[in-house]
Amino acid sequence: MTNHPDIAAGPPSPATHREGKSQPGQPGHPHPTWLALRWLFLFRLVVLIGLILLFSPTAMDPLITPANAVLAWNVLIFYAILVLLSGLALYARRPSRGSQVHLATYIDIIAFTFLMHAAGGAASGIGILIGVAVAAGALLMEGRLALLFASLAALAVLTEQVYSDLSGSIATTSYTQAGLLGSIFFTVALLAHVLYRRVREAEAMAARRTVDIANLTKLNAFIIANLETGVLAVDGERHLRLTNRAALELLDVDAVKPGSALGEFSPEVAQWLETQVQDPAPEGTIMRVGERELRATLKLLGDYRASGALIYLRDNQELTREAQQLKLAALGTLTASIAHNIRNPLSAITHASQLFSDGKDLPEDDRHLLDIIQRNSARIDETVRSVLQLSRRDRMDPVSLDAALWIEDFAEEFRETHRLAPERLTLEITFSPDPVEVDPRHLHQIVSNLCENALIHGGYGDKPAHIEIRLLPGGEAADRPVIEIADEGPGIDAKTARDIFNPFFTTKTSGTGLGLYIARELAETNGIHLTYEAAEPHGSRFRLHFAR
Repeated sequence: MTNHPDIAAGPPSPATHREGKSQPGQPGHPHPTWLALRWLFLFRLVVLIGLILLFSPTAMDPLITPANAVLAWNVLIFYAILVLLSGLALYARRPSRGSQVHLATYIDIIAFTFLMHAAGGAASGIGILIGVAVAAGALLMEGRLALLFASLAALAVLTEQVYSDLSGSIATTSYTQAGLLGSIFFTVALLAHVLYRRVREAEAMAARRTVDIANLTKLNAFIIANLETGVLAVDGERHLRLTNRAALELLDVDAVKPGSALGEFSPEVAQWLETQVQDPAPEGTIMRVGERELRATLKLLGDYRASGALIYLRDNQELTREAQQLKLAALGTLTASIAHNIRNPLSAITHASQLFSDGKDLPEDDRHLLDIIQRNSARIDETVRSVLQLSRRDRMDPVSLDAALWIEDFAEEFRETHRLAPERLTLEITFSPDPVEVDPRHLHQIVSNLCENALIHGGYGDKPAHIEIRLLPGGEAADRPVIEIADEGPGIDAKTARDIFNPFFTTKTSGTGLGLYIARELAETNGIHLTYEAAEPHGSRFRLHFAR
């Protein structure tokens, strides 16, 4: 169900219209099909049987005189032989289809003209069969030779009337009836031509619509297969008719056969469907499948059970994360603007408090208030700097970086900046990875935030914090490095660990709660996956997984 369907290329190739390779019913077909010739043969056979019965001596009310019956039977014998020979030619497919239509039409016109003469001329009504032959030939030849067939038929009828008049074989001749028959032949030919053009246009339009529908069907299947929203289509018997890749991933199923029962595919979804089919919630409800919470939405395809239904599945945590990202994006734009306007008056307040604190006769109470002002001003300044860093996270300048050399330089700089002894920050580099593409400024800020966090929380009892930075191979992607920042602190409990990457979440009264959030945002900007796991027996480990 997850294969990507190809989109139909368009209408059939012109090569398919060639002699011997075309398909019946294709628009623009230059010759009659063999199936059409079979129907023509059957029609001529039926007409032949009817004429034999008509000219039979046992007829109750014969339409012909006994003198002309001999001519009629001679014509019928030759016509029967020719019809049977046309059947053999049709079976052998020799000559070509167009030639067989020509021969059949000419033979019918001649045979029916002689039979009309034998039956008493134009007044006998046999001439109508000539019009049928003209119409059949015009339709099978796409109307291109319709006027030729009509002209030959009209000429044959007129010749028969002139011969009858000159020979006196018929008591009365009617040139008016002959002229009307000729007019009918031309009318039938023109109508057959117009009818064929209409049929051809309808077939061409139907073929285009078929191709368009096939294209749309494949396009829809391609879109559904690649949607991030899981889609399940079930029929009235609750059997699966359509699934996509996202649905299989959300339900943790490897593959499914079309037509499988929904209860076998996912009992949780089947149970949810039965509870929702009577009164579906328009915004969907939360459904738990394994360890995942899915937001499921039901769309009934009709008012009856047999109509089936569509089920849309989304990861509820992903939806919550997307909503949070949208809110944070709007909040980031707003806070960045506010931060720029706060920084100038904040700098003035900090500078004024520093000048005021230089006074020698400042009372102790006032000095205490100045300490409060300076401490909170520093906290506001730290928050402003964090917000500005967050707003600039998309401005990255990646370079090819040797992770092992970079870690050594960073460790030396971090020890010097924070005046740490070498044993307080140690390195463990187990291999030499390939260079990685990353913005060094962002990477420095990420690792610095994690190390500063370890300095604050990495102490255990009376033992000061100890940070260890490790460079490890990345599991299956052994050429991709993993940077691990570990400490030996008390660690983070499971409940708190779920929220540590949320903005403004902090367990300190003086923290901003943006350090780990900024670290994760910068990591994702550079294609790095930042994770946390507890160490044994205590401690924390933050890992930076570099993407391939």
